[in-house]
Amino acid sequence: MTAPTRAMASDFRTANRDPVRRWVTQLMGMPVSLALRGRHDDTAAGRRAWAAVTAQLRRVDRMFSTYRDDSPVSRLGRGELTEADSPAEVREVLELGRAAAEQSGGAFSMWLPDSTGQIRFDPSGVVKGWAVQRASAALTALDDTDFCLSAGGDIVCRVADPDRPDWRIGVEHPLDPRRLIAVVPVRTGGIATSGTAHRGRHLRDGRTGRPVTGVASVTVIGPDLTWADLDATAAYARGADAADWLRTRIGRSALVVWPDATTTVVVGRLPDHS
Repeated sequence: MTAPTRAMASDFRTANRDPVRRWVTQLMGMPVSLALRGRHDDTAAGRRAWAAVTAQLRRVDRMFSTYRDDSPVSRLGRGELTEADSPAEVREVLELGRAAAEQSGGAFSMWLPDSTGQIRFDPSGVVKGWAVQRASAALTALDDTDFCLSAGGDIVCRVADPDRPDWRIGVEHPLDPRRLIAVVPVRTGGIATSGTAHRGRHLRDGRTGRPVTGVASVTVIGPDLTWADLDATAAYARGADAADWLRTRIGRSALVVWPDATTTVVVGRLPDHS
């Protein structure tokens, strides 16, 4: 499976002297990396958790790959498998995709034209953030351990100890990927970026099927990566009104970069506690 967007690079700098153990591998057509800090930064339990993360992501790749003819997603797209007969994970991803399409006014879609103009089913816009968030459960189970798990630049973070510092995440400049346009502190939650820095105008507006214009990149920070990733993709697909739409999202913050390299910082709607 190849992710639908290439998110911006991550900077796992830590502001104190706690050792940080790092792993990296290639999965799902992208680099997947982990930084661990705290009690299990270099223990057998920490290594087992990393192995569980990679095993989970390999399983997701087999299930959701649009390049494998035998994957449930490919069979579903060809009509050889019904949604009702699909694995539970596939049904969950389809529900998330439908919710994102509805909430974005149709800008997010799992049915888009390919390079030949043929409409194809591709849930990749849902899968990456969802899969990494799920896989991070093995890391959350490590007591007194901070982690920063990145897949192609979309990231799940946790800081378990209130005395340890935030993770600092670098966001690539969409018009010059050699530079950072921002460094974002993230304590616990997800951060995801949709943009054109690495793959050009490959994203399309689900309402028109046309390549997106009017925005260079969207980075969203939220309580979990699943919806941070969905909202980043949906906001980007909405183009010029990305920032306005993000202001309606509960509990999100975002950085929108426009084609002229100007930026807008967005704070989404606060939860209603009444």
